[in-house]
Amino acid sequence: MNKTNKELERIVKGFANHRRLQVLELLYKEPELSVQEISGKLKSEFKNISAHINKMAIAGLVMKRSAGNLVRHKLTNRGKSILKFVRIME
Repeated sequence: MNKTNKELERIVKGFANHRRLQVLELLYKEPELSVQEISGKLKSEFKNISAHINKMAIAGLVMKRSAGNLVRHKLTNRGKSILKFVRIME
């Protein structure tokens, strides 16, 4: 099924930020991290990382999973594909 241009725009916006690219890289290396763990490893504010992850989840790049009080995050297949795509452009 072909994506509409609007859907493609949402996906691109999901990774069109240096911090979101850092989150993609981190979750590729270390899946199942919480927002707090991600913000600590990237030395960025919790609120900022949380907002970035929400945009990434809307774009279908990140999957959320509840684990007790925490929400764990990992890349979706789309997120892994986007990371490969970005690395090709380097």
